[in-house]
Amino acid sequence: MTRVLYDLCGLDEALRFSPYCWRVRYALAHKGLDVETRPWRFTEKQALAFANHDKVPVLVDGETVVPESYEILRYLDRTYPEAPLLGGGVADARGRFFAHYAERSLAPAMLRIIIMDLLSAIHPDDRAYFRESREKRFGRSLEEFHSPVRGLSQLDTALEPLRGRLAEAPYLDGEAPGGADYIVFGNFMWARCVSSADLVSNADPVYAWLERMLDLYDGLGRQATRITDIEGAYR
Repeated sequence: MTRVLYDLCGLDEALRFSPYCWRVRYALAHKGLDVETRPWRFTEKQALAFANHDKVPVLVDGETVVPESYEILRYLDRTYPEAPLLGGGVADARGRFFAHYAERSLAPAMLRIIIMDLLSAIHPDDRAYFRESREKRFGRSLEEFHSPVRGLSQLDTALEPLRGRLAEAPYLDGEAPGGADYIVFGNFMWARCVSSADLVSNADPVYAWLERMLDLYDGLGRQATRITDIEGAYR
């Protein structure tokens, strides 16, 4: 049986930058589960018609098709209960909190910093779709939305809860990494893959956590292709 993860790619198929897909890739590694990643682009909606969905990640595990990153993590815990990611009850509610935190506090701040780098990293055939959809969401042009100084200030404030937690333990989930770490770290992998912007000072406790996360699972994050690895990417 081949387990397949549909995974967002950019101007090169090796450039995988979705924060949601990175959550799942770390979760699968946490469970010790092999997966084949299949590149997908923003405008390839029809390729996911089998899942009745139009976004990645989509996990195909045998006869089971699971869309959406958080639901995939829950599915993995139900199907492969060893080495739990989220757990149930209060633990699941905690995981949902971290998902909201990553999406509503970290992502908007990061996006102000990396938006133009992100546009350059997207496949040329997808850029018109990306620009139109995001400008509609923001109510302004990407150039007007792009504000690195404001974004860095916003991100610095948003990182305070992480700093507090990381003063108590090496990972958000305690002495070992878990679902909360993967949910939040996905956003940092998103930025790392598409941009060379320095988001966190190396004196920040968050930076040390990022380094630990990059080294997990034989350097899963550290070995990921970045936009700077692709010759002629910036043009």
